[in-house]
Amino acid sequence: MLMRGKWAENWQPVQAKDEKGGFVRQTSSFRNWVTADGGAGPTGTGGFKAEAGRYRLYVALICPWASRTLIARALMGLTGAIPVTVVEPALSDQGWRFGTGADPERAATYLHELYSAADPEFTGRATVPVLWDRQTDTIVNNESADILRMMSLGFGGLATRDAGLYPGALRAEIDALSDWIYPRLNNGVYRAGFATTQEAYDQAVAGVFASLDTLERRLSDGRDFLFGTGLTETDIRLFVTLVRFDAAYYGLFKCNIRRLADYPRLSAYLERVLDVPGVGATVNLDHVKRGYYSIRALNPNGIVPAGPHLPWASRTASEG
Repeated sequence: MLMRGKWAENWQPVQAKDEKGGFVRQTSSFRNWVTADGGAGPTGTGGFKAEAGRYRLYVALICPWASRTLIARALMGLTGAIPVTVVEPALSDQGWRFGTGADPERAATYLHELYSAADPEFTGRATVPVLWDRQTDTIVNNESADILRMMSLGFGGLATRDAGLYPGALRAEIDALSDWIYPRLNNGVYRAGFATTQEAYDQAVAGVFASLDTLERRLSDGRDFLFGTGLTETDIRLFVTLVRFDAAYYGLFKCNIRRLADYPRLSAYLERVLDVPGVGATVNLDHVKRGYYSIRALNPNGIVPAGPHLPWASRTASEG
């Protein structure tokens, strides 16, 4: 991690624990927004106007948070306006590393070098996603929920299509369901996997499967997506966890009460989202498995399992 902008110790997945030994996620530090006119967004300061080619998105294909932003970028038709850099799947001792060649913006080898450039006093882990401003040479935002929404609202004027990810009539419901899914499932699998006490693990894993049970029932009326026929932000938030569940969370994170494959409606739902044009290309199961199983705290020998066989894997970018 970084200490006052300098690399201080090898990468560790857990930086903080609560009083029960539960995993506490690092709070995102960069919270400016790209807006249509360059005005300030809900947090941060202004000066970041939506312009094609001005910003670069940094992602890891193993990471569900980064994948949220990558999916929204694809669905909004922003691939030509926002270039992307994908880091290597395996976590190194210095965290996320750039693959072939160096980072195109600063000739960096590790993502943490961009954090130090943006804030020479930064302390913490260098996380993905990162939205980088090429004009001012700094990080705009590293909070996936913000960047996901920016793809619709901030960059909407540059989009080649409107995917309707955050429709006005559903915004309160989208926010409420997303806020319900996040602690129980999106972050719940991490709280189970990185728990340091039995109590913390038991509480987290119970929440994971209670939420999956509830979502399975929600889909029992035959709806295609969480709010009916149209895919929204909340579907993206749910999908990125579901698509990693059997390949990573079931085994490595000890979320093994049931497989996702044991939920017929959620499994069919996952395949419907995967079939939305543009989504499958953002899923790389090879990266997912190599990345998660590179976490030495959970898998010290670094052995990547051969399975599981997933019937929908051929519809993803599953190699490389």
